[in-house]
Amino acid sequence: MRELIIAFGLFLFIEGILYALFPSKMKNMLKKLELIKDNQLRIGGLIFVLIGFIIIYIVKN
Repeated sequence: MRELIIAFGLFLFIEGILYALFPSKMKNMLKKLELIKDNQLRIGGLIFVLIGFIIIYIVKN
């Protein structure tokens, strides 16, 4: 459970850094997100989940 909290904190830290350093670029990126189809976002999300799971599995073993 501790690792999950640390991972969430790291996620928030990285997101915060991006918005703090590149606010206008992040706004533009979010506007462009509306142009992407739901299926493409879903597939991209599943790919990131799979990559994240593989990384966690490799590091933990």
